[in-house]
Amino acid sequence: MICPDAERRLDAYLDRELVPDDAADLEEHLASCAGCRRFLAEREALARLVRRLPYYPAPDRLRSNIARACARRRFNPSLLAWAAVLALSVSLSGSLATIRFARARQVAAATSSVADEVVGDHLRALRDAHLFDVRSSDQHTVKPWFLGKLDFSPPVDDLSSLGFPLVGGRLDHVAGRPVAALVYQRRLHPITVYIWPAVDRAAASDARTIRGFQVRHWNRNDLSFWAVSDLNADELGEFVRALQP
Repeated sequence: MICPDAERRLDAYLDRELVPDDAADLEEHLASCAGCRRFLAEREALARLVRRLPYYPAPDRLRSNIARACARRRFNPSLLAWAAVLALSVSLSGSLATIRFARARQVAAATSSVADEVVGDHLRALRDAHLFDVRSSDQHTVKPWFLGKLDFSPPVDDLSSLGFPLVGGRLDHVAGRPVAALVYQRRLHPITVYIWPAVDRAAASDARTIRGFQVRHWNRNDLSFWAVSDLNADELGEFVRALQP
C-alpha cells in the first residue's frame, strides 16, 4: 500500500468501516510510515475536537414565546420550524468556526513539519555529499531515470537559459513517502526541488527561512513542490517563478 491509498482510507478506518483485510493492510502500512501515522493522529485530534463542541441552546426569549404558544393551545408549526432553524444556525455557526480554526492549525502544523523535513534532508545531502543518484544537465536523461522508481512522473524543466542549470537528481523520502529530488545550481549554490503528489495537508503555498535556508512551497498540476537553498531570497524567487504555472 502506498501513502495516497492509505490516506484515502483513514476516515473509514477511524469509523471502523473497513473490512478486516483492508484494515490489516492499512495497519501494516501505518507501522512503517511516520507520515501517515502523523496524518492519522491529526484526524483523530479533529474528531475529538468535534465531539467536544459546545451545545448552543435556543435564546430564552424564543423559549418563552414557544411556551406561551403551546400554553394557549395555539401551536404554530411554522414557529417551531423557525425556532429549529435559528437554534441550528447558532449551533452550526459556532461549530463551523471551531472546525475552521482547528483545520487552519492543522494546515499550519503540517506545513511547518514538512518544511523542517525538507531542510533537514537538504542538509544531510550536502553533509554526505549525496546530492545525486543521477548526475546530468540533460532533462531527457534525468526524467527517464525516475521511471519505475515512483508512482508519478516528476516534471524536469530546463532552466539553464535563466542561469539555473539542472545538475542532476535523486530518489529521496520526505514525510514517509518516496519523492523526486531535482538539483539545480546558481553559481556555487545548489537548489533542491522536492516533488511528490499533492496529497499532504500542507498549505498550497508557503515561503519561510529555516536555519539560514530559504524554503518555498507551491502546487502545480496536482503535484507538491518544495525548493530549498541558501541562495538569496530574490534569486530563489526568480527560480520559483520560472517553475510555477
